[in-house]
Amino acid sequence: MRIAIPVKGDCLDEHFGHCEKFLLFDVDLANRAIGSVSEVEAPEHQPGLLPGWLKECGVTLIIAGGIGAHARSLCAQLSIEVVAGAPQETAQVLAQRYLDGTLVASDRPCEHH
Repeated sequence: MRIAIPVKGDCLDEHFGHCEKFLLFDVDLANRAIGSVSEVEAPEHQPGLLPGWLKECGVTLIIAGGIGAHARSLCAQLSIEVVAGAPQETAQVLAQRYLDGTLVASDRPCEHH
């Protein structure tokens, strides 16, 4: 499994579609362990681009703060799971909380237009 988290610095970036970069976590679900972590620069913002780009990066799960309905729909079409409404934490903490089953997300939509 590969998890993508939009970040600013090493913390969650609240605006999925306008983030500067993503941290990609390769994880072992059976052992609930994070393997390798890589950082990738996000492409220039274009509506609807990120889900397909992340799929090409091998992403199967996105942990986000706010994410719009269109992006969520595109992710669903590409079989990318989305956990939205994640709290403002470091990406490492969010990925580990997901693996531990303790990530509490509010599932709020993105309000940024």
